[in-house]
Amino acid sequence: MGVLVVIEGLDGAGKRTLTEDVSDRLRAGGVRIASLAFPRYGRSVHADLAAEALHGAHGDLAASVNAMALLFALDRADARDELTKSLADNDIVLLDRYVASNAAYNAARLEQPVDGKIVSWIGELEYGRFDLPTPALQVLLDVSPELAAERARRRGELDHTRALDAYERDAALQQRTLAVYRELAQRNWYGPWWIFRSGDDPATLAGRLADLITH
Repeated sequence: MGVLVVIEGLDGAGKRTLTEDVSDRLRAGGVRIASLAFPRYGRSVHADLAAEALHGAHGDLAASVNAMALLFALDRADARDELTKSLADNDIVLLDRYVASNAAYNAARLEQPVDGKIVSWIGELEYGRFDLPTPALQVLLDVSPELAAERARRRGELDHTRALDAYERDAALQQRTLAVYRELAQRNWYGPWWIFRSGDDPATLAGRLADLITH
């Protein structure tokens, strides 16, 4: 059985790039690794409904914090069998976003701390009721909100399918979300966390992940 590792961070933090870099390094070292990104846009009706709401569709759906959190949670619940199989077939399954993203963004929307109701509800919903596997390690890609926002903006200009949504356009929300992420990491919410900052070497992260499957 493989280990589940998650890379978390703001939109535009560089999660996809880091996931691909680390995956390539581990494969080169003979590690069996699979990766998956959440939300599963284009594959999950729940993820697509959430994305459409964040771009102005579906009436007042996006205004409901719990409704949006539930859509993203249902996307992951539908992927549980896929995750279970990937863990059975690989040494490491590396995720770009997972449950903590739901907790961080929605706590930030409500301006609640980590010990507030929404974080508790999301944890109980996804890890409890939906019985999702808990990570062996969660990595917070900690970059400044300003840098993340600039990257997200440039990405949206180059690819119209990744145009900024309502969350990405809200600079204050991004600031609050990073603060919640940092607190989740400090408290080791649902397992151990590690901080990865701009300028850190992906080889160091790859080595740490390799250690997870040798100890």
